[in-house]
Amino acid sequence: MSENKELDTVATEQSVLGGIQSFWNQHSKKIIYAGSAVVLLLLGWIGYQKFIVEPNEQKANETIFLAENLFDKMATSSFGKDSVSIALNGGSLDGANVVGLLKVINNYGSTKAANRARYMVGASYLQIKQFDKAIQYLKEFDGAGADQVQSKAYLMLGHAYAETKQTSEALDYYKKAASVNAKDESVTPDALFTAALYAASIGQSKEAIELFTQLKEKFATYLSVTNGEVDKQLARLGQLN
Repeated sequence: MSENKELDTVATEQSVLGGIQSFWNQHSKKIIYAGSAVVLLLLGWIGYQKFIVEPNEQKANETIFLAENLFDKMATSSFGKDSVSIALNGGSLDGANVVGLLKVINNYGSTKAANRARYMVGASYLQIKQFDKAIQYLKEFDGAGADQVQSKAYLMLGHAYAETKQTSEALDYYKKAASVNAKDESVTPDALFTAALYAASIGQSKEAIELFTQLKEKFATYLSVTNGEVDKQLARLGQLN
């Protein structure tokens, strides 16, 4: 009995092996070709990253260096027209040739440096009151997980839309600035306060009350909460005695 079982098992194994062998004979070329294609694609991607993307990123960082430094100085002092012009379009500064941020975007559009340039270009245009251009570049910027920077970009978009009397878009972006990271205690409460004030200014009283209340509940130590300014605003909206 056991001998018959063993024979059956051997026959089954041989049948399976025969099936595998038959399948391999019929499809081996396709399998090898598909595997080779995957390997080639992988090697191509690695090569692209190593020999195209990385050198391009390095070159972009080198190119943007002086304009980025100039923007940082303007951000901590003032956006003078001459400085903004050099930052945007390039020029000579203290004997150095500054490549403009717009050129960085045009020449290295897919790089991280070009992405940073879009933020700086948008902020610069906002400062010199070219609001449509500010909107264009700030909308193209991607914070890529840098929550505070993304919130600031949305705030600036809100300002730009407000300046162009596009009230709905302005309020939407102020609220977006507050929603990027609800736990952030640096930019988020500022964004909430700005959104609430703006909502009140355009007659959106219900929206303003909700935003002021949210600010009080979530950020009790925020200056405009502790100094009573939020309560004053709520009183104006009929919410406090």
